[in-house]
Amino acid sequence: MSNRALSSRQLTARIERFPVRGSFVIARGAKTFVDVVVAEIGDGGHVGRGEGTAIYYRGESAETVLTQVEDAAPLVASGATRADLLTAMPPGAARNAVDAALWDLEAKASGVPVWRTIGLPQPRPLLTAYTISLGEPGAMEAAARAAGHRELLKIKLSGAGGGSEDLLRVAAVRHGAPDARLIVDANEAWGDLDIEAMAQAMADLRVELIEQPVPAGSDHLLDKVRSSVPLCADESVHDRASLDAVVGRYRFINIKLDKAGGLTEALALVHAAKARGIGVMTGCMLSTSLGIAPAFYVAMQGMYADLDGPLLIEDRAGGMRFDGSDVSPPERELWG
Repeated sequence: MSNRALSSRQLTARIERFPVRGSFVIARGAKTFVDVVVAEIGDGGHVGRGEGTAIYYRGESAETVLTQVEDAAPLVASGATRADLLTAMPPGAARNAVDAALWDLEAKASGVPVWRTIGLPQPRPLLTAYTISLGEPGAMEAAARAAGHRELLKIKLSGAGGGSEDLLRVAAVRHGAPDARLIVDANEAWGDLDIEAMAQAMADLRVELIEQPVPAGSDHLLDKVRSSVPLCADESVHDRASLDAVVGRYRFINIKLDKAGGLTEALALVHAAKARGIGVMTGCMLSTSLGIAPAFYVAMQGMYADLDGPLLIEDRAGGMRFDGSDVSPPERELWG
């Protein structure tokens, strides 16, 4: 890209709202819609787009993310690179949106797709998990039965009733989808429970991964735990700066672009995790296909993908294609 093109780059941003299909319920509460922030960077000939979803448990809102993106306009106009963003902007949804827009702009201006720039093989459809929202066991069983054709289900849990309610929920989902592979997400709610006992009960129900059993910052509670099911850090790890704190405590990490602050940092985090012998799951916040598109290229390098955000909301037109249990790579018209 020429210096002239760099100097003419303009960044604009806006908030877009998308309704949730039904409701999305986790231990922290329910959502009926999601507000995403869309960043667009134009160079006079092409426009790159990116999307970020505020990480509410880190104090972000769509409004604060929008302000951060708009504040980055002079930086983008000055010709800042994706690498420059890593030091000029903090991790979070705003940097993710700007970083994605730069990747998209560069791909459109050069004609070279993002996957090729990264050095990945030709993308093919990937297996993605599908989320079963938190609810009464009967409702979760019905939801699992409706999704029983999907290969991998992710179950939201709450830690209520000393863990007994979670066991009933997982048993209900297993009854509703007897052949599905299962992941459970405790959303930091098992800090006061016997995690070894909970893990064994999960193993008996053929659960293969447990996400974030303890509150972020309390990961030391896992130091003497011998879990019969691999543990995966989500809220406890955001980017490379927080990775070493989970080594030896978790066997997997959940990489989300909004946490990491964009595809650029997420790719570096994949390499750092693998160098430490940690497996990778690629997740997402509630987001549209525009937010999922760059995450697809992280998921290509991991063991688990949880990219069902667009399935849980009324997605934007021209979104990614979901077929059975698989999600297909993004079309160039959408992103990258």
